[in-house]
Amino acid sequence: MSTVKESVDVEVPLRRAYDQWTQFEDFPSFMEGVDEVRQLDDRHNHWTTSIGGVRREFDTEIVDQLADDRITWRTIGGDTQQRGSVRFEQLDETHTRVELTMDVEPTGLAEKGADALNVIDRRVKGDLRRFKDYVESGGGQGGWRGRIRPEDPGTTL
Repeated sequence: MSTVKESVDVEVPLRRAYDQWTQFEDFPSFMEGVDEVRQLDDRHNHWTTSIGGVRREFDTEIVDQLADDRITWRTIGGDTQQRGSVRFEQLDETHTRVELTMDVEPTGLAEKGADALNVIDRRVKGDLRRFKDYVESGGGQGGWRGRIRPEDPGTTL
């Protein structure tokens, strides 16, 4: 499993950065290779991605979510294996650090090759830059402020 850790500082208050990240269906607006994210309920999302000519569909489950602090998820079912956490840190009243950590298990020859060439790291870095542009330009609206507690404390990063 490969670990990717990237961060970006955004020029918006903590609440705005966090609220925008909870709008999962907006992810295709700033995440390369993400065609669609459908929110199934408060805890589950269905993803459709097209990366390097490989189309995948998979579900994710949020295992821990605390407003203005963190969202932690894992894939469930399917052949895509990943887990991750995004954390939010207030730097001052108008600046927030967004830190994304992902553990990804590349499957297939193309994904293993991309991982060896650090393509996943570069993609995550680009996605965070595009998130910065998106949230700073006022893209998207709303937010979900509920609390999801881990069912098993050992599942969080």
